Amino acid sequence: MERADVIRLFMVITDEYPNFDDSDENVDRHLKALKDFPFETAVQNVQRHIETNSFYPKISEIRGFAADQFARERELAETRAYLDQREVSRTKATLPPPGWKDDLLAKLRNT
Repeated sequence: MERADVIRLFMVITDEYPNFDDSDENVDRHLKALKDFPFETAVQNVQRHIETNSFYPKISEIRGFAADQFARERELAETRAYLDQREVSRTKATLPPPGWKDDLLAKLRNT
């Protein structure tokens, strides 16, 4: 994240929390803590925070739980791959031949 990103993030925060400190010193402090963090993820975390909290977010809340986010993204990717695989299998699936169930039941009854 760059300084301009932090300022844009502060605009999102101050829209909901007008008393939030948007001074240059606070921008610098947040920039130092968020320089390695993606802007889009920070905005998502702030928006989630706004939905559930009446006080403005701290840096730790802006960062969120990165490990949880990465795990969630990995699980979503795995689920998408699984569902894609199922869709491919579904398109290749065929119905069993007529009478297979009756033949199977007859074989089971005779044994």
